[in-house]
Amino acid sequence: MSKHLSDGFYQDMKKLEPHYPTKVALLLPALHRAQEEYGWLPPEVLDEIGIYIDIHPAQVREVASFYTMYNLKPVGKHHLKICTNVACSLMGADELVEYCEKRLGVRCGETTADRKFTLNEEECLGACGTAPAMMLGDDYHENLDTESLGEILDRLEK
Repeated sequence: MSKHLSDGFYQDMKKLEPHYPTKVALLLPALHRAQEEYGWLPPEVLDEIGIYIDIHPAQVREVASFYTMYNLKPVGKHHLKICTNVACSLMGADELVEYCEKRLGVRCGETTADRKFTLNEEECLGACGTAPAMMLGDDYHENLDTESLGEILDRLEK
């Protein structure tokens, strides 16, 4: 099997190993580090992680597909994740999703043709008190409405 992950990935994992009770416990950090490297988690990378920590690749896929923070397909430069759980929906999240779909010309789960934006619904961002909320990459944007979301998209489009 050919190697896809960098030497830096393996160096980082070796540094983490002493801090975990078993090598299998490295699964989540390994997925995070690989996604940092690729921007998403291609199947061959998931296989390589399984080999490295000595578990079946299907187990790696089970974990990676369970958590929405892991991307199992390529995402755009700007990854918009709009919370559509109860509190956010009651405060207008559904309108924000519709606004993005129209403005970007994609549906949830899709990436724009220029690969600049990916739009997803998120089950919960834990920001109910400042709903509606969205993550843009690793940053939270809260108390959103279509005007403030439009301003964010304007800045990103430049």
